[in-house]
Amino acid sequence: MKELFREIVGPLLVAVVLGLGVLWVVTGNQFFLYQYFAPKIESVRRQVFEGTKSYNQGMIQELQNMQFDYQRVTDPNAKAALAQIILHRAADYGEDRLPVDLRQFIRSLKEIR
Repeated sequence: MKELFREIVGPLLVAVVLGLGVLWVVTGNQFFLYQYFAPKIESVRRQVFEGTKSYNQGMIQELQNMQFDYQRVTDPNAKAALAQIILHRAADYGEDRLPVDLRQFIRSLKEIR
């Protein structure tokens, strides 16, 4: 019985433990690689998204709708709140990508604030 354990079961148990250890190292390595590369991949994905035509058209359309709402509102408190929202949305978007009229509107809001 001791010989059976020593010759078959013992090495088999060692092989299983070593196999599990190797799997654990590989899985941990994948996690650490993911932890390192995931932010870089996401940054590239974000840059690609911000360069798409749909994102740029959507941002310009949204800012133009806000400009229309701002010009339509008569309440000074509502205008001030809307101006803050417009400036917040436009802060993350490059002014050089805006149409001239919208760029001038954003600059005028910045001067008021």
